[in-house]
Amino acid sequence: MSSAGKPRTQARTAERRAHTDYTGGVYGSMLAASVVVGAGTLGSFPRLALVLLLLLTGAVFWLGHVHAQLFGARLAQQRLDRRVVLHACREEWPIVKAAVPPAAALVVSPLLGLDVRGALWLALAVAVAGQVGWSVAAARRAGATWGLTAATASVNLLIGLLILTFKIVLTH
Repeated sequence: MSSAGKPRTQARTAERRAHTDYTGGVYGSMLAASVVVGAGTLGSFPRLALVLLLLLTGAVFWLGHVHAQLFGARLAQQRLDRRVVLHACREEWPIVKAAVPPAAALVVSPLLGLDVRGALWLALAVAVAGQVGWSVAAARRAGATWGLTAATASVNLLIGLLILTFKIVLTH
């Protein structure tokens, strides 16, 4: 590669990293875990109800984040047009995406022979794993060292374990 092409490639990589934010995925995974814990304290319920609760809660929080982004600091700095709205929607979409794996875990849990309690634990484990996964993806995409990546994964795992602790304390 010529030396003229290298700065352009580095600039594109830096631009892609600057426009990639997985915060919504980490947040959405924590939200999904919290929904599972909260629903689990209510007793027995249909799995489909929790699947819908997870997906709808993710969608509502996504809308809230899009709204905050569009009518917060952006409104003062930028005219709202279709491009700006679509950018905000895309940027916050990981909140919804993070609810899908725990919801899918609930859907497949009967195939694994799990009762409702087992399905809750599976969904919670998937949400926590997603939280750690999103944080690792964010760190790697940002060009973080492996040490920093391990640190953010560890912090997110500890937060996930804190949510798991709440479930244990609230249901026993």
